[in-house]
Amino acid sequence: MKREWQKHIEAEIKESIDVKGKVLKQCLPDITQAIQQLLTTIKNGGKIMLCGNGGSAADAQHIAAELVVRLKSSNDRPAIAALALTVDTSILTAGANDYGFDYVFSRQIEALGKREDTLIAISTSGNSGNVIEAVNMAHEKGLYSIGLLGGEGGNLKKLVDLPLTIPSKTTARIQECHIMIGHIFCDILEQELFPKR
Repeated sequence: MKREWQKHIEAEIKESIDVKGKVLKQCLPDITQAIQQLLTTIKNGGKIMLCGNGGSAADAQHIAAELVVRLKSSNDRPAIAALALTVDTSILTAGANDYGFDYVFSRQIEALGKREDTLIAISTSGNSGNVIEAVNMAHEKGLYSIGLLGGEGGNLKKLVDLPLTIPSKTTARIQECHIMIGHIFCDILEQELFPKR
């Protein structure tokens, strides 16, 4: 039994490495462009808003936490303005009850979004209804939108201003790459906005 597990573990790790290699080859220019947009957002007094469902909701919260608090303990720096739209249970449940689950994020963007902000819309399929509505509202309010997507990018690929599409159809591999990219965002923003003296 343990040998079978080891083969499975090895296959999972090799697949993860393979997908990350493809991200390096295919997505580097788009990741660079996304970082430049996020730097511009913060320098112009805007904030980074994030949304997603399930594991992508956890990624939204994770990335927002690293920005507001810090990624590296060696860099004691001021907070970076970021907000996960997945955390206020009263707003989420009221919005779902009164308007429908597709509008739980867009309603918050309508209330809090401004032209200087950037939305990071996270969806492994690219077809999450509430993330699509979030991007639609972001456009209506004049926000820039970055999509952390997977597979073929789904409907969001054409809707966002900048799609970062992970070349995999496996949800776990896509999510692993999303959080890796999120950590890269946080790391470079920390370095560029608050270089160590």
